[in-house]
Amino acid sequence: MPIINVQLMEGRDPEKIETLMKNLTETVSESLGAPKENVRVLVNEVPKTHWSIGGTSAKQLGK
Repeated sequence: MPIINVQLMEGRDPEKIETLMKNLTETVSESLGAPKENVRVLVNEVPKTHWSIGGTSAKQLGK
């Protein structure tokens, strides 16, 4: 059972995350020959205050 774990900075539209999960499922299913029902996609949204770029939080950078 393939498991895909994606970490994203918070703030994307739920529809975009749905599209990402669908596309990842399709790609992994086709690439590995695994049934879609066996593919798991986990999306973790990380708060901008907990995401650092060059030692500065994404919130402070205005990302």
